[in-house]
Amino acid sequence: MAMMADNLESAFATTVEPIDRVDSPQPTISTAPCDEPQDKPEDSIPDTPQSTSHDEPESTAASSGEVTHDEAMRILREGLGEVFRDDPLLSDLPFEVTAEEVGLQIALEYGQAMTVSVQKFTGELMPIVVMQGARVQDLKQAIQRYVTLKESRRGSQTSISWKYVWRTYSLCFEGEQLDKNKKLKDYGIRNRDTVTFVKRRRQLGDKY
Repeated sequence: MAMMADNLESAFATTVEPIDRVDSPQPTISTAPCDEPQDKPEDSIPDTPQSTSHDEPESTAASSGEVTHDEAMRILREGLGEVFRDDPLLSDLPFEVTAEEVGLQIALEYGQAMTVSVQKFTGELMPIVVMQGARVQDLKQAIQRYVTLKESRRGSQTSISWKYVWRTYSLCFEGEQLDKNKKLKDYGIRNRDTVTFVKRRRQLGDKY
């Protein structure tokens, strides 16, 4: 047995060559002291863009295709005027018509309103449109709107004191002075009837 072991040892010694050990490279660890992180210099930070609107002049001129409010209203009024002139229902309305005038004209066509002719001292008749069931006070307010719009469309600068007008004059139908709190139909006033301005007969406790 001892001889067999010696033979195996000698056989291995002649056939097996020693393998050189190959060491894998080890990472090099630097022993130099680590540098402390340095703050980025302020001058290297890009400046935030600042608004320069104060340096730029504001553009106040309208672009070539832009219209002003007054021009737009003028164009609208002219367009409405053309439509109304061609409409048999609205053709009697003035050029610069208001929404209230249009509404009353339509109500008149459908029998929901009526025209009351108000006679001035000169004999001129004012066609005043009021709703059916209107009171005398409603008629007075309609007269004020009619006269004010008419003077404005004429370009008149006349200022009318309606408080003075109603303190001095009243409306009369068939010789009877009208009470502002009563309805027109209470006096039998119907479509196309005429009421007149008369000098007010002052009564005790009379209000205008």
